[in-house]
Amino acid sequence: MALDPRLLEILACPDDKGPLLHFSDEDALYNPRLHRRYLVEDDIPNMLIDEAETVDEAEHRRLMAKAESDSIALTFSP
Repeated sequence: MALDPRLLEILACPDDKGPLLHFSDEDALYNPRLHRRYLVEDDIPNMLIDEAETVDEAEHRRLMAKAESDSIALTFSP
């Protein structure tokens, strides 16, 4: 089961309230502004700031390149 598309349309980072990138094959939501990754476990996004992973610059570049090559759009338009 995947995340409900209606849920993705409203999901925002709990810290800066901005849109996220959804990497379904990695079970993750990513905030490119804060370099923060939120894991999705059993189709439930863990949006707790304290449990999010801050990624380094190399991982940020990889995720952004993947988002571009796979045409992954932000969860909503700011």
